[in-house]
Amino acid sequence: MKVDILAVGIHPDDVELSCSGTLLKHIKEGKSVAILDLTKGELGTRGDAKTRVIEAENAAKILGVKSRTYLDLKDGFFENNEYSLRLIIEQIRKFKPEIVLCNALNDRHPDHGKAAKLTADACFYSGLSKIKTALDGIEQECWRPKAVYHYIQDYALQPDFVIDVTEFIEKKTEAIMAFRSQFYSPESNEPETPISGIEFMESVKAKMRVHGRPAGFEFAEGFNCSRIFGVNNLFNLH
Repeated sequence: MKVDILAVGIHPDDVELSCSGTLLKHIKEGKSVAILDLTKGELGTRGDAKTRVIEAENAAKILGVKSRTYLDLKDGFFENNEYSLRLIIEQIRKFKPEIVLCNALNDRHPDHGKAAKLTADACFYSGLSKIKTALDGIEQECWRPKAVYHYIQDYALQPDFVIDVTEFIEKKTEAIMAFRSQFYSPESNEPETPISGIEFMESVKAKMRVHGRPAGFEFAEGFNCSRIFGVNNLFNLH
């Protein structure tokens, strides 16, 4: 079950909204990707947990990821404790990703920053051999990803780097709109939310334009990292 990239979100649709263009790009390049949703988004104003999972599975098919897993932590009330850490560590050791993408370091929704710290901590602890875990009765080997990057979500954070996703903007939009209960529909009788307005998708695209412009890309996704990362030579920088 090893993958190259494990994309983690506290809510189903976090990954699609924030880094699915990056996932599509790397899948096209032959990299394998899995998605891990820490909750089922059951506190969302529109829809319910069952609906979100159905929508998430449809989005996963559109993206072409290898698998999608749901941990059933409590939306809004999860904690950075041993129980939560062990659940995530089990998945990191199962998938053995080289890179983990996870929630924004700071954001409008308090779950996002909490999940960013929780996931990053789990990536570190997953590399400690004295923390023992087993999945399906089989003891797991320790594993620490080479890098953890935080995708930018609602707040206009300054990215540490951006990824050109111009080629994948339409497929990304399709994956986002798989979450039909969450976004604009003239037939919906659900309550209005900050992401359900007709203008929301335009704001998503506008943010990608803003991220892309300094780097000369039409559309880009932005990422932050909590530690300095290095490259082998100057020609890997654009």
